[in-house]
Amino acid sequence: MPLHPQVRALSSGSLVLTPDTLAAARAALSLGTLADAGPGTEIAQVSDVDADGVRVRLYLPNESAVSPIAVYLHGGGWVNGSLNSHDAVCRYLAALSGAAIAAVDYRLAPEHPFPAAFDDIDRAVNCLHDTAHNLNLDPRRMAVVGDSAGGHLAAVTARRWRDRGKPFAAQVLVYPVTDPAAELTDVDSPGLDPASLAFCWDAFAPAGTDRAQPDLSPITAELAGLPPTLVITAEYDVLRGQGEAYADLLAEAGVPTVSVRYQGQIHGFFRKLARFDAARQAVAQVAATLRAELA
Repeated sequence: MPLHPQVRALSSGSLVLTPDTLAAARAALSLGTLADAGPGTEIAQVSDVDADGVRVRLYLPNESAVSPIAVYLHGGGWVNGSLNSHDAVCRYLAALSGAAIAAVDYRLAPEHPFPAAFDDIDRAVNCLHDTAHNLNLDPRRMAVVGDSAGGHLAAVTARRWRDRGKPFAAQVLVYPVTDPAAELTDVDSPGLDPASLAFCWDAFAPAGTDRAQPDLSPITAELAGLPPTLVITAEYDVLRGQGEAYADLLAEAGVPTVSVRYQGQIHGFFRKLARFDAARQAVAQVAATLRAELA
């Protein structure tokens, strides 16, 4: 279908990321968050906790019951995004899913390139396992969720913790990056441009880094035994092909997998709850998946 009218009404192109524009892009994301995402849903408790030196924002939908956990890894090309940029998504997801959302404030590139983000995520997840009962959380019912670059981090994190013998119960990947060598989907989209994606890769995994390794190219990993997976893609997104290819490979490996393409939508639509009807529907779908898999 054509670009959704809500997308057409809002989109006038986006800032191409370069070393010179990164600071402006970070400021623009911060300044535009309230208009894009709204003030967020009221839930029982929101607090920042120290997870072995990594800040984690914990969203509790119910303070009296033991809750399952969904670790949330925000998008932003590994170079942008924050706990604040995805606060409304995490609030809404906690309210609809009944799960505690643990959003990880991992370090960003280029100041902290690969593997810094994974080091932070691993410390946070390990700390959640160790302290879950003190926080009224159930570590046996833990999922990992991420959008865009956060989807990449989530896919890799799910595989790493499977290999450590502490697998997640589910993973949700929203328009994820899965293959640095993949040909980009040929779409005319204001959501994400190839030049910006190339800059993000160079910032996160600079020249000399082996991008074919599974921690950077999850599509090359052994996928059997990964948890049940929901993959969400957007029709007008240069990452659509690699996200759907990853879903295909998961299914071929015997992983229970659902792949859904949101028609008329662009990269980044998921967090724009105040702009796009599809964003609320997509978050609701993620919440339903978490309810089912973490029951």
